[in-house]
Amino acid sequence: MNYPAQLDAGTAPGLQQRQSGGGGPVKPASKLGSMREMGLLLIIAALCVGMSFASPYFLTWDNVRAMLLSFSIEGIVVVGMTILLIVGGIDLSVGSVVCFAMVVTGKLFLMGFDPWTAGLIAIAASAMIGAMIGGCVTRIGLNHFIASLAFMVIVRGLCLALTQGTPQSLFSLPAEFKFIGQGTLFGIPAVILIFLVIVVVSDFVLRRSSLLRRVFYTGSNEKAALYSGIRVGHVKFWVTVLCAASAGLAGVIYTARFGAATPTFGMGMELNVIAAAVIGGASLKGGSGTVLGAVLGLALLSVVTSSLILLDVSPYWQDVIKGVILLAAVTIDHLMNTRKTKR
Repeated sequence: MNYPAQLDAGTAPGLQQRQSGGGGPVKPASKLGSMREMGLLLIIAALCVGMSFASPYFLTWDNVRAMLLSFSIEGIVVVGMTILLIVGGIDLSVGSVVCFAMVVTGKLFLMGFDPWTAGLIAIAASAMIGAMIGGCVTRIGLNHFIASLAFMVIVRGLCLALTQGTPQSLFSLPAEFKFIGQGTLFGIPAVILIFLVIVVVSDFVLRRSSLLRRVFYTGSNEKAALYSGIRVGHVKFWVTVLCAASAGLAGVIYTARFGAATPTFGMGMELNVIAAAVIGGASLKGGSGTVLGAVLGLALLSVVTSSLILLDVSPYWQDVIKGVILLAAVTIDHLMNTRKTKR
């Protein structure tokens, strides 16, 4: 586990003994997470230094601002996805849910609802989708991958059905609502500030909260967590709801930013989000990961994308390069997990 570092014998006695691999005691959290984060920071810094020589436009405020804006809203989804990956789940429907929240917000606003009320209803509806996925996993026993894959298709179909495949123009949204997506505060875009607050709070809570330690226990060894008295089903369910709600929040902010709702928006977003979390150290097998690491992973992808654009690399090859980066991250994750299992 990357954190919490305060794992101790008195917190969850059933977790002192592993249920596999000979039953050795669970070791305290290592510095692996911070090492991964430091490594990502060094890679990002090296890329920035290299690109500053390759292109005079890379380190300009306009380009830096564009990079921050490009992943700030998506970063909100990454936070929810990272926590879900830590618990051992995955959600392929987040891109569709982001779009669904945009469509619901737009539809309700055009029907006469206040945009803030419409946005809250959209987030609640997104959370309900997460609840249905969580129910399929915890009640029926479906795999997270399969359940979320099905809902990815269902929710995307709902977006197309509600809009008849036609983008909704929301140019009449009030200025105070548009502010959360387009406004600035102290010269910094409001979107970036919202993103930073969510990242700082969620990272602190995951590191320090004894309640959310159950997320790590469940992801590390589900049987041991169950034997120690943790309600594993409840943990999985509510983390799945949290992930969908974070996607809904991102969808509402996207609505405010673009002043429109397109039924095809968010296609492929789930792959970018999962890639960022894995690059940042979240394991596909559960039990490890950090919010900060996932955000750094997303920042790395953003820097790579910006670099490729400035270097005039073909957009077709950009996806190939991103895929290679993801493959490298998953391979490293697999090798690290293999080494841990052998110890």
